[in-house]
Amino acid sequence: MKFTIVSLITIFSLTVFSINSSKMKIQNASEVKSTFLENDSVLRHVVLFKFKEGTTDSQLRAIEDSFSGLPAKIPEIVGYEWGLNNSPEGLNKDFTHCFFVSFASEEGRATYLPHPAHKAFVELVGPSVEDVLVVDYWVK
Repeated sequence: MKFTIVSLITIFSLTVFSINSSKMKIQNASEVKSTFLENDSVLRHVVLFKFKEGTTDSQLRAIEDSFSGLPAKIPEIVGYEWGLNNSPEGLNKDFTHCFFVSFASEEGRATYLPHPAHKAFVELVGPSVEDVLVVDYWVK
């Protein structure tokens, strides 16, 4: 018996649908919210910076290095990454730097915010920042 590509794709699709439909369950909004709350695993603290005109490259490097040094100083940080905007959409509103700090709990974040190392970073970055945007969320 010869199978064509279309036949194989059809069989694969039906198999996947069969597997997925056995797991499908209709939930109302409160059930969905409850499911998400039960599965929260990482609290993300997202920080976006727009720097003042005239901020030098060496000032930016000092800020990047200082923020990058926080995970070694604050054990409650369970994940960290950062990068520079490179979106081609032009919607960044002059925010150039994005930092993601991850915590296992809200208590970890509560320890981080007033931590002396974080406060020292805020003091360092403050004079160079035109605007900052902070968003925290639980990863779903």
